[in-house]
Amino acid sequence: MALTTTAARPVDQTVPAQEKIPIVLIVNGVEASLELAPWTTLLDALRDRLNLTGTKKGCDHGQCGACTVLVDGRRVNSCLTLAVMKDGAQVTTIEGLAKDGALHALQQAFIDHDAFQCGYCTPGQICSAAGLIAEGKARSADEIRELMSGNICRCGAYPNILAAIQQAMGTRS
Repeated sequence: MALTTTAARPVDQTVPAQEKIPIVLIVNGVEASLELAPWTTLLDALRDRLNLTGTKKGCDHGQCGACTVLVDGRRVNSCLTLAVMKDGAQVTTIEGLAKDGALHALQQAFIDHDAFQCGYCTPGQICSAAGLIAEGKARSADEIRELMSGNICRCGAYPNILAAIQQAMGTRS
């Protein structure tokens, strides 16, 4: 099933069609064909063109991590990533982590540990944590803290976020 841009917001009429670049992204397992201005960020393509609004626009400068998604399994700040540079890539957003109606282990752990207050940073925190776990580098609480330092929670839910990540990793340290 291919996603099209007709269901999303209207195409930007200020950019002549000949200046747009056709790309294909595999977003949450679904192929999406887009024609984008070369300066369109992956964040804007996801939110504005594909209506996947779980990924949040926080600082728009790569400093807060609210826009973190997984690209080919690696965590990236989608606000700093040009969509045309990811042509053919597999992109996983917060909407794509749950499978067959069952929450991802991290999503459940965030609920179990009340690891969110306002919830704005939560999608980026969870996607970043999924990438962190896949990287296999964090083995202690201090390593988790260090490797998650690019994701800011303005509400200060860090102890609960740490506990949730540890639960999903199967560790408590």
